[in-house]
Order: sequence, then structure tokens, then C-alpha cells
Amino acid sequence: MAKKTPIPGPQWFSIKQACGYLGIGEPTMYRWMREGKITYRKIGDSTRFLQEDLDALVEVHPSKKDATRVREFCPVCHGTELVEGVVRSTGLIYFQPKKTKFWTLRDSNVALVSRMCAQCGAVFQFGNVEKLASLRASALTDVDEGEPAAADE
Repeated sequence: MAKKTPIPGPQWFSIKQACGYLGIGEPTMYRWMREGKITYRKIGDSTRFLQEDLDALVEVHPSKKDATRVREFCPVCHGTELVEGVVRSTGLIYFQPKKTKFWTLRDSNVALVSRMCAQCGAVFQFGNVEKLASLRASALTDVDEGEPAAADE
């Protein structure tokens, strides 16, 4: 008689196993299920969780010290292989703060750095915070000197 080889599949957790994996109690798990905070699946009368759904529940809250590291990993899948590039439409895409003078349009653009995760394909962008700070400071001094700031669109 031939020996059956198990078919590899996703890692399923029961409610008790999921609670142990996350280090929480069953009442918390049931509350999260009611509130829609956790993804679960019903297989007949049985409730099951995929390991990837349990892992997605864990949120990372970096400290201010680690805020600069946020550019080093994907915010979606936490992958570390990021490819830097440029997002294009009919040209470069810039961020422009709302309260800047219209005649300084060229100077008020903040260039964006784009990165794409090589694992999940998420594209995210970062702006130049130093340039934004200088624009905000100049907008505040213009208002203090009596010049009206540009109207919100």
C-alpha cells in the first residue's frame, strides 16, 4: 500500500491556537472577531485563522528614534528589498503644501522619492521634510508681515 504524502498548504489555527500564537485570551479574540479587527474563516461550524492574517494583526509602532528607519522597509508586507525609482505621469509628481503663494509655484514644489517593494509591489513615497519645514516657516513669516497666504483650494 502506497504511503500518502501530505499536501502542503496554508498554516491554519483554531481559536485556542490563534490566542496562544498572539498571546491573548479567548474573550479578546471573540471581541476582535465581532468588531471586525481580525480576519477569520468559517469551515463548516469551525472557525479558523491563517497565520498570515494573525501576523497582519500585529502593528509596529516605531519610536521617534526609529522614525528614520521607516524608509527601510515596506509598510504593507514589512519586506526589506526596496527599489528606488520615480513615479511618472506626464512628468514628475510633486507635493505642494496648500498654503503657499501662487507666484512661487516652482519654489514651493517638494520633490518626492518613490520606492517599490520587490516582494509585494507596494509603491510609497517620501517627501523632503527639510524643504517642507522651510516652506511652512516662510508661509508663517509672510502672514506675520501682513501678506495674505494663498487661499485653500
